[in-house]
Amino acid sequence: MRDIHEARILAVEDDPTLREVVCELIEREGFREVRGAGTVADALTTFSTWRPDLLLIDIMLPDGNGFDLLRSIRQTSQVPAIILSARDEDEARLRGLGLGADDYVTKPFLPRELLLRISAVLRRTYGAGDSPRLLRLGRTTVDMGSGEVSKASGARETLTSKEYAILERLARSRGLIVTTDDLARAAWGDDYGYGNALMVHVRRLREKVEDDPSRPQWILTTRGLGYRLAKEEG
Repeated sequence: MRDIHEARILAVEDDPTLREVVCELIEREGFREVRGAGTVADALTTFSTWRPDLLLIDIMLPDGNGFDLLRSIRQTSQVPAIILSARDEDEARLRGLGLGADDYVTKPFLPRELLLRISAVLRRTYGAGDSPRLLRLGRTTVDMGSGEVSKASGARETLTSKEYAILERLARSRGLIVTTDDLARAAWGDDYGYGNALMVHVRRLREKVEDDPSRPQWILTTRGLGYRLAKEEG
């Protein structure tokens, strides 16, 4: 994707008025392909036939909830997703992040804020450099051009935009400690991801790149300071 405005965006919102407003807002920003869905069923049908590049998901839906929708989609796809919800409890936010959401926007939100969040997620996911870079972590290789993780066993996984941003920041300072604040800014643009939310993404990242996530060899914790990406020996 050369231009993030080529991205297909699916807005899942049960309120038809708000859904229309969000779609029009995104279209006015220059995004060419935007569709809406009002139910979990409609969203799954549109997702399977249209294959969007980004999801905006409301939590409260008439035939289920956004968490169930995201869980279902995550069985087959790591497409980036932003949760939209009037709920601002930490538990709901962490639940969404734990399911692989890339960001969480609380209603009511400023139109510009939503557009900036959308652009940031798309750039982190699809706006890689001109040439792929390979990051080697023992028997695991991460293609930093595509965000694909390749294991020695042949298994492959794809990083979410948050996981990619965290790993890319660690790789730029490989061997050195990167503070939690610095990693939060890399992933969220501010300190939003500080604390538990950052820990959720680091844990999920370790599950993808480490041979034994409970005993990490590459993404190491420096208690009270942050994390460090270990260098390869030799």
